[in-house]
Amino acid sequence: MFDPAAARRQPFAEIIARFAREDGDHATAVPGLTVHRRSEQAVPSCGAYRPSFALIAQGVKKVMLGHETYIYGGSDYLLTSFDLPVTSQIVEASPESPYLGMVFEIDAAKIPPLLALLDRSAAAAETRDAAGAASETSASEQRGMSVAALTPELEDAALRLLRLLDRPGDIPALLPLIEQELIFRLLTGPHAARLRQMSMAESQSHQIGRACAWLKEHYALPLRIEDLARRVSMSVSSLHHHFKAITAMSPMQYQKQLRLQEARRLMVEDMLDAGSAGHQVGYESPSQFSREYARQFGAPPLRDAGRTRRSLRGQLAGAPEMLSEG
Repeated sequence: MFDPAAARRQPFAEIIARFAREDGDHATAVPGLTVHRRSEQAVPSCGAYRPSFALIAQGVKKVMLGHETYIYGGSDYLLTSFDLPVTSQIVEASPESPYLGMVFEIDAAKIPPLLALLDRSAAAAETRDAAGAASETSASEQRGMSVAALTPELEDAALRLLRLLDRPGDIPALLPLIEQELIFRLLTGPHAARLRQMSMAESQSHQIGRACAWLKEHYALPLRIEDLARRVSMSVSSLHHHFKAITAMSPMQYQKQLRLQEARRLMVEDMLDAGSAGHQVGYESPSQFSREYARQFGAPPLRDAGRTRRSLRGQLAGAPEMLSEG
C-alpha cells in the first residue's frame, strides 16, 4: 500500500544515506547540521542535547529526559530548547533499513529578529499570554524538549537545508535564508513558546538556561542552591519550580546526571578506575558514587564500564555508538 508519509521522507533518506555511508554521527559542510546512521537497534546511551531541531527520515528513536520518555519517527520532529542531559536509544533499525536522521542546532541569537518580523501586535499578545500563563501551564507544557507533528512547510525547509549538501557553493548565500525560514516555522508551530521564552533575556526560561549553562561548566563543584539562585537572579523557590518544569529534574538531579555521564565517559574512553572517575567529577565518597552510578546505569561502575566497552567493540564493524540527537 502506498504510504504518502514514507514517500515524502524518501528524499531525506537518500541524501542522508549518501553523506552518512557508515554507522555513526557525521558533521557536514553546513554549519550546525549533522547526519546520523545506525544499522541496528542500540543499547541506551547518555549525553547532552543542545538546542536543536531533529528529524528522522527512517527508523524510530526513544529519548529519556528524567523520568519522561519521548518517542519519535518519520512523521515527527524533536525540538530541544535547552542543554539537557538525556538517555537515548535507537529502537527501530536494521542493515536493510537503517536508522537515518538529521539534527540542526538552533542559534538562540537568531530568534529575536524573527520575532520582530512577525505581526507585532500578535507577537506582543502571545508574549504577554505566555508570560502571564507561565505559572498556570502544566509542567509538560514548559519542558525544554517536545515532539510535534512535522508540517509540510517545516518539512520543505528541512529538505532544502539537506539539499545544500549537494551544492556546497550555495551554502554561504542560501544557508542564512533557509535557517531563517526553519526557525520561523518553529516559531509559528505548536511549541513556539519554548523558543520565544528562550530568547527573552528577562524570562524565567532564559534564567533557567543560564543556570543550566553554569551547571554544565561547574558540575564537579559542590552545589549550593542559594548561590545558584542568586547567580541567575531568582529566589530559591522560583528556581526549583521553573528548573524542574523545564528540565524534568531538580538542579541537584541535573548536576548528578552530568557527573555520572562524565564519569562513565572517563572510565570507558580514558580507562580511569571508578575511584578516580568519581573523584574527578566531584564525588568525595566512593560508596555514594558507586551507589548512585548503579542506580543510574543498572550496574556498579566497573561492571557497567566493562560492559559498555565490550558493546562498543562489538559495534566497530560499523562505527562506535555515540550519543547523538538525530
